Amino acid sequence: MSEPIISVSGLRGIVGDSLTPPSAMRFACAFAAGLPAGPIVLARDGRSSGRMLADAIRGGLAAIGRTVIDADVAATPTAGVLVRQFQAAGGIMITASHNPPQYNGIKLFDRSGQVLTAEAGQAVIERYRAGEPAWAPHDRLGALRLCNNPDDQHLRLVEQIVASGRIQGRRYHVLLDSNHGAGSELGSMLLESLGCHVTLLGGEPDGQFEHPPEPTAENLASVLDVVRQIKADIAFCQDPDADRLAIIDEHGRYLGEEYTLALCVEHVLRRAKGPIVTNCSTSRMTQDLAARHGVPFYRSAVGEANVVAAMKAHGALFGGEGNGGVIDPRVGYVRDSFVGMALVLDAMALRELPISRLADELPRYEIVKTKLELPPVKLDAALNSLEKHFPAASVDRLDGLRLDWPDRWLLVRASNTEPIVRIIAEAPSRVDAQKLCDESAKALAKV
Repeated sequence: MSEPIISVSGLRGIVGDSLTPPSAMRFACAFAAGLPAGPIVLARDGRSSGRMLADAIRGGLAAIGRTVIDADVAATPTAGVLVRQFQAAGGIMITASHNPPQYNGIKLFDRSGQVLTAEAGQAVIERYRAGEPAWAPHDRLGALRLCNNPDDQHLRLVEQIVASGRIQGRRYHVLLDSNHGAGSELGSMLLESLGCHVTLLGGEPDGQFEHPPEPTAENLASVLDVVRQIKADIAFCQDPDADRLAIIDEHGRYLGEEYTLALCVEHVLRRAKGPIVTNCSTSRMTQDLAARHGVPFYRSAVGEANVVAAMKAHGALFGGEGNGGVIDPRVGYVRDSFVGMALVLDAMALRELPISRLADELPRYEIVKTKLELPPVKLDAALNSLEKHFPAASVDRLDGLRLDWPDRWLLVRASNTEPIVRIIAEAPSRVDAQKLCDESAKALAKV
């Protein structure tokens, strides 16, 4: 058996190979060992291996004396809400996000209901590698509490950030593709509460994905056809744990995940003013929108925890990542597809415009992403060489190397799990973005 992929953001692996019940249990116990007193929220996405791993984790936590609040199937942002709702010591979400069905994993939340910081995550890794948990005697074992309605509080929070009556009056026909993940129940509840006629695809949260789970244009080709056939006003497509959201317009055009954040930011800034935060690999559409509305804009390193830390440091009104993960502090400091759905529908209702028109009003850029094999020992020299290769660019070393020009940018950063660098470029046209990627790859290959 191989080792699971462990990082400060959690653990993931192939079930029965790199991820086993003992490894999941030990990782959860290592997390719990650093928490204050109190119960721990446990939830899972719809993957078929989720219940088995939840059983192992629940048993392990009981064996070290921790009480578990079991929410069973729930979305990742819902788990964050539940931690706050029950004033829990922390939370554990069993999910492999957009990975294929043979994978599963663990994502961790602190007592404030947000994902762990890098420092806290590193401490969990060190405890996990240190050895066996400290088992409790028979009279100090943890208890089990069931959470029978995990979505209720989350639904109320999302409803409060939009004008529900305005949306209800439009009677939108919405296609929701949950792809047999954790977002179907709350997604349907939310859309119906907003007066929408809902066509649901993949509503059973059993992990039997009808298409590859990452909501990319290629993976959603079959959904594009359905949107046109049923004449939906909009389609929302979630990843398995429902923290990411891609959008398809009424013509069956894939807008994607980058547009989710930009559409939400534009709508939020029309109603209030405040700082905006994204990570350094997110489309500059959001930066342009912040400038258009005259508000501060900040970038963080890649990673949800880094975005959240920057949002808190700058008192951000809104933030997120270009993978379709929007973060609204009014609901919680977790990427949230339900927030994205509600805000986009509110924008359509407020402006009385179809989603295609709202998207076409946004700044236009094209992103190209590629990768290059590069041994870690060569990384520093390669980035220094690339910086010299583009002397006219503005340089940012926040996360790898980011080079900016007035209308385009390039990011090169090392993978956390493979001996490669990821190359991302954005420009007004796909040809220009591809040219940036190709030129940088050639320069890096010479090192």
